[in-house]
Amino acid sequence: MNHIELFAGCGGLSLGLESIGFELVLANELSPMAAETFAFNFFNENLEEKANQNQSANNAIWLNSKYSDLKPRLRENPFEFPALDQEGHSDIPDDLSMLNGKLVVGSIIELNKLLESSPVLTEQLQCAFNRNGGLDLVSGGPPCQSFSMAGKREKNSDKNTLPWEFAKFVNITRPKVVLLENVTGILRPFKDEEGNSFHAWYEVSKVFASIGYIPLCLHVNARKAGVAQNRPRFILIGVRQDHFNTIKDNFNAIEQEIFSQSEVFFELVEKHGEKLEFGKLNYYDSNKPSDLHIFEGSFLNSLVGSEEVSVSKAIDDLKVHNPSTQSSFVQHLNERFDILESRSELQNHELRNNSPIVQRRFRLYQVLQQVGQRSITQSVFKILKGETDSLDDIAWESLAGFEYLHENGELYQFATKLEFENYLKAHPTKKQTQKALIAGLPAPAALSIPDDACHYDDHELRVLTVREMARIQSFPDNFVFRSKVTTGGQMRKFEVPQYTQVGNAVPPILGAALGLTVSRLL
Repeated sequence: MNHIELFAGCGGLSLGLESIGFELVLANELSPMAAETFAFNFFNENLEEKANQNQSANNAIWLNSKYSDLKPRLRENPFEFPALDQEGHSDIPDDLSMLNGKLVVGSIIELNKLLESSPVLTEQLQCAFNRNGGLDLVSGGPPCQSFSMAGKREKNSDKNTLPWEFAKFVNITRPKVVLLENVTGILRPFKDEEGNSFHAWYEVSKVFASIGYIPLCLHVNARKAGVAQNRPRFILIGVRQDHFNTIKDNFNAIEQEIFSQSEVFFELVEKHGEKLEFGKLNYYDSNKPSDLHIFEGSFLNSLVGSEEVSVSKAIDDLKVHNPSTQSSFVQHLNERFDILESRSELQNHELRNNSPIVQRRFRLYQVLQQVGQRSITQSVFKILKGETDSLDDIAWESLAGFEYLHENGELYQFATKLEFENYLKAHPTKKQTQKALIAGLPAPAALSIPDDACHYDDHELRVLTVREMARIQSFPDNFVFRSKVTTGGQMRKFEVPQYTQVGNAVPPILGAALGLTVSRLL
C-alpha cells in the first residue's frame, strides 16, 4: 500500500500508516521546523547538521525559498515563502521522478499550482511513481485553528480554505481512498454575517462527493484506539466511486448500512451540487452507545475497543523522583514502531525551569484536580485573580485536609482559613486554563504548549517535558523532535517548535488504526 501525506507536520499520521505497511510516495509540509523533525525520523537526515556544514538537504525539497542556503531556510517564515512564479530558490528537479518518497516543503496552494502546470508530475503521482495499482491513499489533517472550539471560529478565515485545497489535490491525483483528519470543532456550525448556519464538515463532504468520492464521516476519540489522551477527532474517509463499486459486494450487512446514506448523498450532490441543503448526511459517533455496533461490526473496529491508557501508564517511569518501572504500554509502544532508527539515549526529556512560586501554584492545581468540584475551583480562582479576598466555608472544608507547598519547600496543611486565603493572594494568576493531570485517567484534549498542564505527582511540581507530551500522544521513544523546544510572542504565528509539533500531530496509534481501516477498504 502507498500514500501521499499532506499537512504532514512532524509525521504522526505517517508513522502510524507506515507501521502497518503503507509506503510514502510524497509528503508535503509548510513549516520548515516540523519538516526538520520529519526528515530526521523518516529519512535519518539531520538538517541542522547539514546546514552547519553548508550542505544541502537530500530528502527535503523546498518548493521556493527566499534563501539558497539551508541554514536560514530552517527558520524561514513559511508565510513569506515566494510563490512559484516569483523570484526565489526552488529545489524542484528537472527529473520529477526524483521527488519519489521525498518531503516537499511549501504551501499546498503552490504545490497544487505546480501540479496544474506539470502534467508529467501529475501523471507520476497518479501512478505513485510507477507502483503497481497506482496511488492508494492521500491523507492529512489541514490546519484547523479556525474550526477549533479554542480558536476564533471565523467562517471566512484564510485557514478554512485549506480543506478545499486538500480536495483540489485529491481531484488532481485521484487516489482510491482519501483520509482527512480534523478537530471535533468542525462539527459545530459557524454563523455567517446574516446569522445563517454554516456546517463546515458537511460542505467539505459535498466537495469530495462532487469530485467523485463517496464520503463517510466519523467522530472518533483517540483514547478508544489506545492513546493516553481524551482526543476527539473528525475523520472523513472518501472512496473513489469506481473503486467503491469494485469492493462493495464484499461488505457485510453493517458495512452496507454504513455506506447506504453516503451513496444516496453522493447521488444528491451529483444532482444538486453545492446547493444541496444541510441534513442529507449524518456522521457516525464512536462516543454514542447507539453507534458503537457500527464500529465494532465493521472495517472501523480498529478505532474502538482498545484498553484505556492512563497518563501514569504513559509517563510514570519518566519521573525525576521515585520513577516506576516501564509499563507494558510503553514497552509495546516502543516495539510496535520499529521502523525508526534505534536510539541509545532518551531525547527531548529536558526539564523546564519553574520558579518556586509557580511550583507552589502547581501544587494548588493538583489539589483542585483531586477535589474535582468546579464550584470550588472557581472560588479559589476568584482570589487568585484578585476578584475577592475570602473563601467560603464549604470550599475551605474541602481544601483544608490537603498538603500545600510552602516557601520552605515542604508540604503541609494550613492551620486556618485566613492563612490559606493569604497564601492564595500571594500566588496571583490570570490563567485558568492550566490544570494538573490526573494520574489514573487519560490526559485532557488541550495539550499542545507547556502551559497547558502540570504533572500529577506532588513531588514533580513542573510542566511536562516534550518527551512526556510525546508519550501521551503515543510517540515511541526513538522518535526525536527537532528544532526549537518552544517559542512565544509574535513568533507563535509562524514557528512550530517541538511542543507544538507534538500537540498538532495525529497520534501514531490513531494513525495506525486509521491505516488499518483504509487498508480494509483497499
